[in-house]
Amino acid sequence: MKTRIFKSFVELTGSPVSSALLKKLTTSRISKPLIKPFASFYHIQVDEAEYPIEQYTSLNDFFTRSLQAGKRPIDSNPMNLISPVDGVLSDSGNIDPHQQFNVKDKTYSLHALLGDSEKAARYMNGYYYLFYLSPRHYHHFHYPISGTLVNRYALGSTSYPVNDLGIRMRDDVFSSNHRVISELSTDFGHIAIVKVGALNVNSIRIANSETTCVKGQNFGHFAFGSTVILFIEHHEAFRPEEMPFTEVQVGDRIGEWQY
Repeated sequence: MKTRIFKSFVELTGSPVSSALLKKLTTSRISKPLIKPFASFYHIQVDEAEYPIEQYTSLNDFFTRSLQAGKRPIDSNPMNLISPVDGVLSDSGNIDPHQQFNVKDKTYSLHALLGDSEKAARYMNGYYYLFYLSPRHYHHFHYPISGTLVNRYALGSTSYPVNDLGIRMRDDVFSSNHRVISELSTDFGHIAIVKVGALNVNSIRIANSETTCVKGQNFGHFAFGSTVILFIEHHEAFRPEEMPFTEVQVGDRIGEWQY
């Protein structure tokens, strides 16, 4: 009975009506009294926020907060790959031709995530990282390496919570969710940054349309739950850091190209 109720709740949160209602509530001044309880419940480090907590006008305004300058030092070595987000590095590994991505006991194909077999083929034998962002994390995403933006496109239309409950309840959660894929051409090959929206608001905000990408540059944010997956094209010199289930922050080294 409980599973049935939870499943119906998860599917309800993917409806256009509930999405619109949630977005209206969280972006309204009506939600301002929820900010402090929200921050306390999730143990958010409010001292890092760009402004004092009292200055945020809505829950969404606080959730999508920027940080004070210098709070995320960026590894400046051009050979190092950095984390694009604050979150938990919940999975990583090599991509083989029959790769199935195991995310909390569920499996997904590279083709389903990228929506195109030719695009997926580029990353075969490469490497991937999967980051989960909880409500307590800073929700902006940054470029993990410098390069040129060669492709950006969106897939999916319905979002479900990307968390334990959402993934248990729906086998196709990633292939159904709204996501924005950015592909970079770098000195070390191509990198795909997959931003997966969650909590039904389909809210992935891209900051600008510039094609020059600088490592550490903030290029957008999520409104509410989210996951980011990096796909690294195969390169003989690439050496990933082995760090599953590790808390990481923007700017932390997660791999390097060794020559």
